[in-house]
Amino acid sequence: MPVAAVARRLGVAPSTLRTWDRRYGLGPGRHTGGKHRRYGAADIARLELMQRALLRGASTAEAARYSLDQVPKSAPSLAPPVDLPGRPNPPPPRSTGGAELPDSTMARRLRTAALALDSGAVERTLAKAIGDVGVLSAWEGVIEPVLCALGAGWDGTKPGAEVEYLLTECVLGALLRATPVLANPRNQRRVLLSGVPRERDGLSLYALAACLADRRIGTQLCGRPLPPEVLAVTIRRGAPAAVVLWAGQDATADARLFADDPRGRPRRRMFAWGPGWRRVPLPPKVELLAELRAAVDRLEHVLVGQ
Repeated sequence: MPVAAVARRLGVAPSTLRTWDRRYGLGPGRHTGGKHRRYGAADIARLELMQRALLRGASTAEAARYSLDQVPKSAPSLAPPVDLPGRPNPPPPRSTGGAELPDSTMARRLRTAALALDSGAVERTLAKAIGDVGVLSAWEGVIEPVLCALGAGWDGTKPGAEVEYLLTECVLGALLRATPVLANPRNQRRVLLSGVPRERDGLSLYALAACLADRRIGTQLCGRPLPPEVLAVTIRRGAPAAVVLWAGQDATADARLFADDPRGRPRRRMFAWGPGWRRVPLPPKVELLAELRAAVDRLEHVLVGQ
């Protein structure tokens, strides 16, 4: 089946399928004449498994790994095996080492409220999830899966742009409310967080800022992506201890943004974060950060040695 037909069958946008292909390798496995690629039954089975895992509360990366584990790329193109008896359920969200992650009920509640355009219920659900387990676990177990699944369309549902706008605004407000103002941060020089120029998705940066603030790591967050020349001046004058540049898409990632400061300002660490950097050759001094939890742990270790 071509991309458009698979998108209609699953109730997702074709751009979502292309994103899942680019980020997680969940693309079509068959080639036809020319440059066209076709989805086989096994390819579709992987996508259906990913949607089910998202609905159960797995993060996007976990859902992708699960679907590839259950239906490997080498699997024959037979009828989708997702309903065969005995197939294990999608994995539960990751253990946090402390509080339990919210179960799928919280994710379903958030999804239902967003589809109903009930902003009050969305805000209450987000507040409860964050209040119960903290920003990091709530992001992994509820917020990110719901954002991804609503953008893709759960169960054949195709929410309009109004649903995504409402949910995005509510999540942004919840993250801002969960970010305390630090009187005495543990790091002397702050961490600069910014999206790359032309990057439109910045919610992950707000989640990172909130998680770092929870560990008393001070940040300077640029909510709107800065033009290259403004970003360079901000880095030079602010003299941050570390710089994290977020890129959600390949088209926006540009390694030239990590250019050296010719004026020899205080040494700083440079980090690239987001799926847009995965295929971009980075300078040797630039470190690629992984998922949110690993990024928070790594930055804390670099800045304060823990």
